[in-house]
Amino acid sequence: MKTIGILGGMSAASTQGYYRRLCDQTRARLGGLHSPELLIRSLDFAPIAELQARGDWDAAGALLNTEAKALERGGADLLILATNTMHKLADQMMQGVTIPLLHIADATASAIRAAGYSRPGLMATAFTMEQAFYTGRLATAGLTPVIPETEDRAETHRIIYEELCKDITTPQSRAIYVEIATRLMDAGADCLILGCTEVGMLLSDDNSPLPVFDTTLIHCDSALDAALA
Repeated sequence: MKTIGILGGMSAASTQGYYRRLCDQTRARLGGLHSPELLIRSLDFAPIAELQARGDWDAAGALLNTEAKALERGGADLLILATNTMHKLADQMMQGVTIPLLHIADATASAIRAAGYSRPGLMATAFTMEQAFYTGRLATAGLTPVIPETEDRAETHRIIYEELCKDITTPQSRAIYVEIATRLMDAGADCLILGCTEVGMLLSDDNSPLPVFDTTLIHCDSALDAALA
């Protein structure tokens, strides 16, 4: 089994989900007392969120690059970045790193295409919904992402940073997310990307009006495929 390097903490709530999913799936696939070989570097999200808000992406990218190199030196065979938004900095993060990065958007696009869908609604941070680093990658994979309207993007983003990243879930926010997903369906989406690693705290196949593609689960399963190959 190869060692998966996880660069997380952005936020801690989603990184906990990564660890749990990788452990559960390793046990399900291999049985017995098996668990995954992992190196986890969990960062303090507060200063990173400040860099995001200021638009200082160069400083954030330099930080991720330092941490990716450290995971490689520590013995990781492949890397996953346990956040959708910070994949904006994937190229900068991987400068001088020789082990592969499993890109979350690529894994998600592959899962959507394999399931026969082509117009995914995208609920994520404003950075991920509004900037081409993510939607452009989906388009390159042959998909046509459907983005929420301005007010829905703002509310999706607010709930992520003010609630989900702090491990807070409320019935009110769950209802808001279901309403936004419904409007994406009305706008022509045929499935739904939970495009922030925390969105799955509120939405799932149980309450979404659209088939759900949870990026956290997809990313973990793809990483485990690579580790066991």
